[in-house]
Amino acid sequence: MEHFNYTYSILIIALPAIMFLILGLGGKYMKPIVTGILGTLSLSVMAVLSYITAYQYFFVDGKVDGVYQAVHTAFTWLRFTDSLHIDLGIYLDPISVMMLVVITTVSLMVHIYSLGYMKGEKGFQRYYAFLSLFSFAMLGLVVATNIFQMYIFWELVGVSSFLLISFYYVKPSAVAASKKAFIVTRFADFFFLVGILLLSYFTGTFDFATLTASDASICISSTAGASFLGMSVLSWAMLLIFMGGAGKSAMMPFHIWLPDAMEGPTPASALIHAATMVVAGVFLVARLFPIYHFGAPDILNVIAWVGTLTALFAAIVACTQTDIKRVLAFSTISQIAFMLTSIGVSEFGGHEGLGYMAGMFHLFTHAFFKALLFLCAGAIIHAVHSNEMDDMGGLAKKLPITCIAFGLAWLAISGIFPLSGFWSKDEILVAASEHNKAIYFILSFTAGLTAFYMTRLFLRIFFHEKKHYHHEPHEAGPAMAIPLIILAIFTVLAGFVPFSEFVTTDGKPYEAHLNIPIAITSVVVSLIGIGIGFRLYFKKNDLPDKIADGISLLYQGAYHKFYGDEAWLFVTRKIIFKRISKPIAWFDRHIVDGFMNSLAYVTQSASRSIKGLQSGYIQQYALVYLLGALILIVGFAGWIVCFICR
Repeated sequence: MEHFNYTYSILIIALPAIMFLILGLGGKYMKPIVTGILGTLSLSVMAVLSYITAYQYFFVDGKVDGVYQAVHTAFTWLRFTDSLHIDLGIYLDPISVMMLVVITTVSLMVHIYSLGYMKGEKGFQRYYAFLSLFSFAMLGLVVATNIFQMYIFWELVGVSSFLLISFYYVKPSAVAASKKAFIVTRFADFFFLVGILLLSYFTGTFDFATLTASDASICISSTAGASFLGMSVLSWAMLLIFMGGAGKSAMMPFHIWLPDAMEGPTPASALIHAATMVVAGVFLVARLFPIYHFGAPDILNVIAWVGTLTALFAAIVACTQTDIKRVLAFSTISQIAFMLTSIGVSEFGGHEGLGYMAGMFHLFTHAFFKALLFLCAGAIIHAVHSNEMDDMGGLAKKLPITCIAFGLAWLAISGIFPLSGFWSKDEILVAASEHNKAIYFILSFTAGLTAFYMTRLFLRIFFHEKKHYHHEPHEAGPAMAIPLIILAIFTVLAGFVPFSEFVTTDGKPYEAHLNIPIAITSVVVSLIGIGIGFRLYFKKNDLPDKIADGISLLYQGAYHKFYGDEAWLFVTRKIIFKRISKPIAWFDRHIVDGFMNSLAYVTQSASRSIKGLQSGYIQQYALVYLLGALILIVGFAGWIVCFICR
């Protein structure tokens, strides 16, 4: 199916690449405000093109016989065999078009907001160049036509995040955080690459359309009978690919990098770690969902349980953190886990694919209210010059716009009707209930914890006890306030999008209905969490400290993130580095290098022994020549005499 009217969509990923080169190479010759305006204008054009693409695809010609079709254009970049080649191009289908809207919308808000937040910062031009690079990488990832093209942009997203996290490179904590994020995700990306190689080796293709076509029959047939350690090769490949997604989306045990990544500028946190980069793992599983469902259903079950346990773990930890950005970071981990769990419990086709639709719906709504929460956090930090809740309180009257926007996002993530988070979270709980009751109950409890710790965060910032600030906090300027207002509107209205009519497992729209019993239960659970939060934190009292002392073991474990960082350090330093890397280094240094050094020593010794023969003196050469000739003559004469005597 050819759609020549989508050829303009290449501009959506070309513009940020061009802008990165312009700002990266020429930014130092421009005034900071010029670079900011150029980057923002570029994102504005990209956002308009993305909305045009979404309208054209969803409402004009994306359907054929009532089913949304994939539209892709590509050219061959590298060819290995007749069937195995790597293409570069654009692949548009419901989830990629939806991601174009999400990425460009949030990125545009971050660009506008940063004009005020980053004003006066050293490296302002560099910051906007990095934002353009990140936007290019993320957009290239979601429209990739094949899994290898996705991997290229996947790694570029990692590089971009490294640059943004380490933006304040004079701070040791920022440098350490960027290295931590880069190294931890490299572990996961290694598994991702191995999974890609396994899948492409057996199927003979990297192409998404081929891999997921006809119930993923090519994947199933090409790997039939191939197994390893009691599990099919296809299951191994899909598990390894998921591990790559788990690393990028900060699922256990790769979650440790995300909280520290808050060392970067707060607007960058909103873009990378709330709305786009961390959902790359969710997008990856969604893109390959037919293969998971038809070829590796056991791995889908693994995904569901990894997501469930990660959601619970992150919510518990968030209840104890005092840095507002770290609370939001663990909240992000928990919400991303909700999405992966939802896809993990999904079936294929129609209402059976509710989990898939719900996971992508939550990705859509979460992008707006979590970006809003981070940008509000930036406005708060900008006003009080601290990340710690202990340094805040009584800001409701001083920051009214921020308070209202933060309040809407707080209620949305808590799942309160009729805000956007309620609709998407409700669909996830319905899907979980239909698939596995244990998962449903854990997610419901986690939703209650979410409402509790977000209430704690909201009240301790805007109410609780009033502080005496050295500098009177005040509302941010228009550049920071306008994105908050726009994202607040999205937070209120995004849940009313009939998502099941646009994004489904098989491209066939259907009408989703509200499950009243589960909806009422989820709202009640959230209200209980909010009520407990109000009881403990609306006014300063000693009850939270008493509770913390009563469960000190659990509280201290949660506060220290259940010692996940320490476990990683033990595994890497004591086992990998000391027990594996160190012996390998010794073998390389003493055996491999020793053998090669011995060859070099023998060669040098022999050379030194005979180098006198090449003295350069003609008399010496003539003498040697005559002696050699005389020896030959004498030897030849002796041989003749012996021959005659016989």
